[in-house]
Amino acid sequence: MPPTHPHLASTPSGTRLIVNGKPTLLLPGELHNSSLSSPKYMSTVWPAMKANHINTLLGAVTWEMIEPAEGTFDFTALTQIILDARSHGIHLVLLWFGSYKNGISTYAPGWVKRDHVRFPRVRVWDVERGEHRTIEMISPLCGEGAQADARAFAKLMAHIKEIDEEFGTVVMVQVENETGLLGDSRDRSPMAQEAFERGVPLELLRHLCAHENLHPRFKERFASRLPALETLANAPEGKVNTWETIFGPGTPADEAFMAYHISRYIETVASAGKARYALPMYTNTWLNFDDPSALDMTGYPIVVGGGARPGIYPSGGPCPHVSDIWRFNAPSLDFLAPDLYFHDYERVCVDYTFPGTNPLFIPEQRRDAHGARRVWLAYASYGALGTAPFGVDTGAEEIGREYKLLSQTSKYHLESTPSQRMGFFFDDLPDSSSPSCASSGSPRGKEQWTKIFGNIEVIIERAFVFGKPGPGAGMVIQLGDADSYRFLVVGRGFQVRFRGLEDGITFTGILQALEKEVDEDNDRELRTLRVLNGDETRSGESLIMPNEEPDYGGFPIAVTIPARTCIAEVEAYTISEGY
Repeated sequence: MPPTHPHLASTPSGTRLIVNGKPTLLLPGELHNSSLSSPKYMSTVWPAMKANHINTLLGAVTWEMIEPAEGTFDFTALTQIILDARSHGIHLVLLWFGSYKNGISTYAPGWVKRDHVRFPRVRVWDVERGEHRTIEMISPLCGEGAQADARAFAKLMAHIKEIDEEFGTVVMVQVENETGLLGDSRDRSPMAQEAFERGVPLELLRHLCAHENLHPRFKERFASRLPALETLANAPEGKVNTWETIFGPGTPADEAFMAYHISRYIETVASAGKARYALPMYTNTWLNFDDPSALDMTGYPIVVGGGARPGIYPSGGPCPHVSDIWRFNAPSLDFLAPDLYFHDYERVCVDYTFPGTNPLFIPEQRRDAHGARRVWLAYASYGALGTAPFGVDTGAEEIGREYKLLSQTSKYHLESTPSQRMGFFFDDLPDSSSPSCASSGSPRGKEQWTKIFGNIEVIIERAFVFGKPGPGAGMVIQLGDADSYRFLVVGRGFQVRFRGLEDGITFTGILQALEKEVDEDNDRELRTLRVLNGDETRSGESLIMPNEEPDYGGFPIAVTIPARTCIAEVEAYTISEGY
C-alpha cells in the first residue's frame, strides 16, 4: 500500500509529489526568513499569495524558536501557522533552520551557542590576522551537536504528523539551509584536524570506485585522480589514504573532507526526523561559480553568487561536484536542490536532475521577470516539482503572472510524459547602447528553441513584430500519442512553427489554431474562445503568442494583437507530393 501522507512517486509524467492521493504541481514561493514565525504577520500574506496563484509557501521553522530551553518545546506559533495555511488552501514546505543556515549557526538556541565545550565551533585560518579564529558555526564533527539537532528535528516531525498527517498541509521539509563553511576551505579545529589526518574512510573510497554513475561534475573536478581510486580502494585495511592523495592537494581535499562530514551530520538529523514522519526531505545548495568572470559582468559582489574557491562559496555544501559524497552519506534525503539566482539556469537544471533519480526542485530563485520566465524551462523541460522565488511575501506579481497559466493548464502538464513537453524563455534584448547583455544577470538563453516530437519538429522563436521583439516564455505540450501533430501552447512573447521530418514532405503548415480559455465552472476544462487564422498565424506559417504590449516600432497596422488568454491549441499538418 502506498503511504497516505505526502510522498514522491514515479509516474509516467516523471517523479511527482503525491498529496491526498493525487499528483500535485507545486506553484511555490519562499517567504522571507522570519515571516513564518508570526501568525499575525502571515494573516495578511495568505490572501495575497492566493491572489497570485501561489499554492505552496516555503518558510522557516527555527531551532531557537521551538526549543528555547533544552528539552522544552513550544509549537504554538507553528501550529497556528499550519491551521491558517490549511484554511487558505495553501501547502507548506517547512525549512528547518537548525544547526546551519547559510553555513553558520545563528538559528541554534542560546543554550547551544553559549556551550562551546559541549558544542565546539569551527576554527578557520584568518589570513589577514595570521592566526586561527573561532566562528559561529557548530563543527560538523560535533556528535553532540548532531544529536541535539536530531532530537529537536524529530520532535518537530512528530508534531507535524500529529496535527497534519490526515490533511497533508505540510508536504515537504528542507533539512538545514545552504550548508558548508564560509571563510575557509575546511574546519581547522583540533578535532577536525585529527579527523583529516586519519584519511578518507574506506567505505567512501570503495563507493566511489564501485559507483558507475558518478556525476559529470565530479569527473571533471577530479578527473586526474580517478585512475588511482580503484588501486587505493583495494589497499589493505589500516592503510591511510589521505584526502590529498585521493582528491588532490589544497582546497579540493578540504572541500571533499567537509562534504563528507557535513553530509554525515545532516543524515543524523534527517534520519531522526524521517523515523518520526517520513515526509519528502531535501537540502538546498549555495552554488559555486567555476568561472567567476561569468558573475563579474553582472556588477554583483561575487560572494552573493558563489566563487570558484571553497570558502568563498560554502565549502562542503551539496554542489554537483561533491554530490556523490552527499548521496552516499545522506540516504534519508530524497533529493538535493539548487538555489538558483545567477547561474546558467539550464545547466543547473541538468546538474540537479542527474543521474535521473534526483527530481528537480528549486527552493530559491529570483522573483523578478528574469527569474519568472525561467520557471517554464524547469517545469516543462525538466519536470520540476516546483520553483520558489525568494521573498514572495513582498513581491509576488511577476511569478503570479506565470503561475496563473501553469495553474490553468496543470492538468495537461501532469498528464504528459517528459518527452511530450518543452519549456523556453526569451529575455529582453539589450539596447543598442548596451555593451553586453550583462544587465540580465546571467546568459540570456537561446534565440531559437527546438524539440522533435515523433515525426515533427517544433520551432520556437520570439513573437513576430515590426518593431522591437520583446521578452517571452512558455511551454508546448504534445496532445495525444507520440505521433500526434496536435499541441497545447501556453505563454506569451513567442511564435511556434513546425517542420515535418518524414521523407518526401514538401510542405508543413498549421491546420487549425484555437485560442482557449478556462471554464471555471467545469473542472477548469479548456474551451474554445476564438478560431485563430490570418494575422494570428501569419497565414498558416506560425502561431503567434504575443506579449501584452507588442512594440510595433511605429508601423501603422496592428498585425500583432496583444496577448489575451495566452493559451492555444494548434494542429500542424504535412503534405508529401512524391517528388
